Amino acid sequence: MLSKQQKEKTIANNRHKPEDTGSPEVQIALLSERINSLTSHLIAHKRDFTSRVGLMKLVGRRKRLLAFLKKEDASRYEKLIQKLRLRK
Repeated sequence: MLSKQQKEKTIANNRHKPEDTGSPEVQIALLSERINSLTSHLIAHKRDFTSRVGLMKLVGRRKRLLAFLKKEDASRYEKLIQKLRLRK
């Protein structure tokens, strides 16, 4: 779970306008933070299968949002991929 400060910082780094909290970039960035947090948790707790299922759901949701963003605006997609270092 992300703290309120982490969440606000992530939103501030990825938004387009001051009131923007729901753009695909912000949603993908928040999901990436949660995925990274869960990944480190699962490294320490290898048998936590419930969290592993939750992680797979988050990865799927992020994948769908990335596909939507790529379809809508490829330049924004490329910027986000580089900024979050999701692909090589």
